Amino acid sequence: MAREDPQIIPPELLLRAYRAGIFPMADSRDDPEIYWVEPRMRAILPLDGFHLSRSLARTLRRGRFRVTCNQAFDAVIDHCAAPRPEAEESWISGRIRESYRELHRLGAAHSIETWMTGADGIERLVGGLYGVGFARVFCGESMFARVPDASKVALAWLVAALRRGGGELLDCQFTTAHLESLGSRELPQADYLALLAHAARPWEPGERSLYCGGASSTGASSSAVSGAGSLLALGFGALAQDAAAAGSSSSPGNFIAQSLTQTS
Repeated sequence: MAREDPQIIPPELLLRAYRAGIFPMADSRDDPEIYWVEPRMRAILPLDGFHLSRSLARTLRRGRFRVTCNQAFDAVIDHCAAPRPEAEESWISGRIRESYRELHRLGAAHSIETWMTGADGIERLVGGLYGVGFARVFCGESMFARVPDASKVALAWLVAALRRGGGELLDCQFTTAHLESLGSRELPQADYLALLAHAARPWEPGERSLYCGGASSTGASSSAVSGAGSLLALGFGALAQDAAAAGSSSSPGNFIAQSLTQTS
C-alpha cells in the first residue's frame, strides 16, 4: 500500500471537499495542521452580476496590464501567502501551498496573472489570483495586488473567461468590502450547495465546444494559456482568440471591458 505524502492534503480528498462545499484553512503560515471550513453564509460572485466600474473599465481599455492564465501559479500563491499590512497572519500555510501546487500540476488549480512593465523596461508580476476549478465551478481562493487595480483586472478576466467557457458558479467563500464592490453577494450555505450541485453536473458530449469552439492552449493563445482542457484555460484561450478576431489584439483589455459592459 503506497504511503501518501504527509506534507500535502491528498488531491482526491481536497477535490471531494470542494465538491461538498468545504475547503481547508490554517491558523498561520507555519501551522502544520489544517481545519475544514463550511461557512454558514457563503459569498459568490454571480457571473452576470460583475460590477465593472467606470474607473476599472478605463484601466482595462488602456491596456496597462498584460494578463495571462496558468503562467506563474507558484509565484501567485507565494504572493497571496506573503504577510500583508492589513492582516497579521496568512491562512495559506506551507502545507496548503504544496497541496495546491499539486492540484495545479494535476490540472485542477489555476491562476490568473497581471503583469506590468516598469520604467526600467522590466515586466513584473504585480497582481493575480488562484483557485480550484471543476465542471462549471471555480472556487476562488485568494488574490493579491502590488499596484492599484491589478487584482481587479485579474478578477475581470476571470469572470469573462468563465462566462466564455460556460461557467456557472464563482465561489468567493467569504465576503469582503472589496468583493462586494465588484458584485459579490452572500447566501446561506444550503442555497450555495444547491447551486454547486447543479454547476458540478457532468458535461454533455460536445457541450464545451459550444462555448469555446476550437480554443485550446495552442495557436493564438499559446503564450498566455496552459492547462488545456480546463474550463478556465479554454475560456481564457477563447477570449484571446475573440479579441484578436475583433481587432483588439493591441489591447485585449478593451475587448474584455466591452464584453463585461454588455453583460453586467
